[in-house]
Amino acid sequence: MSKKGYADMPLHYGKVPQWLASRMSMLGGAIVEAIVMEYGRGMLLRKISDPFWFQSLGCVLGMDWHSSGITTSVMGALKHSVNKKADTLGVYICGGRGRYSRETPKELTDIGYKTGIDAQRMIYNSRLSAKVDNTAIQDGFNLYLHSFIVTTDNEWCVIQQGMNTDTRVARRYHWHSPAVHSFTEQPHSFIYGKNQGEILNLTDKSAAITKQGILQLTKEDPKYLLAEIPALIMPSHHDVREKDVNIKRLGAALALAQEKGVNDMESLLLLEGVGPRTIQSLALVSEVIHGTPSRFKDPARFSFAHGGKDGHPFPVPEKVYDETIAVLQKSIEKAKLGNTDKTEALMKLHVTAKNIEKDFTPNNRFDELIKEERDNSWKYGGRTVYGRAVKPESTVKQLNLFS
Repeated sequence: MSKKGYADMPLHYGKVPQWLASRMSMLGGAIVEAIVMEYGRGMLLRKISDPFWFQSLGCVLGMDWHSSGITTSVMGALKHSVNKKADTLGVYICGGRGRYSRETPKELTDIGYKTGIDAQRMIYNSRLSAKVDNTAIQDGFNLYLHSFIVTTDNEWCVIQQGMNTDTRVARRYHWHSPAVHSFTEQPHSFIYGKNQGEILNLTDKSAAITKQGILQLTKEDPKYLLAEIPALIMPSHHDVREKDVNIKRLGAALALAQEKGVNDMESLLLLEGVGPRTIQSLALVSEVIHGTPSRFKDPARFSFAHGGKDGHPFPVPEKVYDETIAVLQKSIEKAKLGNTDKTEALMKLHVTAKNIEKDFTPNNRFDELIKEERDNSWKYGGRTVYGRAVKPESTVKQLNLFS
């Protein structure tokens, strides 16, 4: 995994409506719990510190797929749900946006008293990570969000975000403690944002001579400044376009929902009673829980689970969202009692979709797929910040997007 990467996130303003925020909290909390139960706390932090996975999580939770708001809304939703079960999960989320970021030291102190983690060391890590991103890296972005996630294993990760109001672009910074051998030499797992020109990055390895020169107060000009880094650019357009999505992988999830090309039906039989549209969402949720890093290079694909609050790629289907939450929560509760049938079925959704994907051929009708989802949205309680989806004047025949 590369230690650095850049991507562009357009600034979005406004609040997440309560009808979506509550669902984001429930589904996000269930996803976190499923990951911890199946793979452990360390894997959870590893996933959170990967910006591609984090963006995919935000998409599967129904946020705007490309905007800066994913960071604040996802961390807010996770803090609300995860901290309620923190004593059981052994995972605590501190800080947040604005004034909440300044409460991080007190929150860590309280967690230290409760669990025995090294609170003072964690406070030091929290403060220094913020200092590095605000001062050692002078890239035109001012931090306004600081979230510190710590486990009872004394492992931690940081997600912080800064904004450049002139360019209306946000940059997200990811830290993960196993990768931090020095706070002043390439500590980030990723820096997520667009390069804004010449950047002074005193944490880059190649800046060692520069740091030494500064410390010695010499008059020599710095020899090593961070050059432009290869970028993953999140586009400014609001709609989801074919180029934003791995069409073959999306097609496999849709085929699974329509039972097309599925040889092993065991995973679907174990989810008896779940509708086809919910299978589509569960397949993408399953990938967020069980997928490997290479599966998250196209975060926009995960917006096909529950749409987006602004209606892109389609309105949030409340009925499907609620059924997804219910299935996942029920599988977790049953697993706690030793019945793992449903959790295994959810995992097999991801495996089955991958198997279908191998021999899948798209037939290039992506725009028609979007139209079908929007036209059928009213059936599933489709909703955006602008209101509820209405039944179109003409009915839509089910689209066979892939051959």
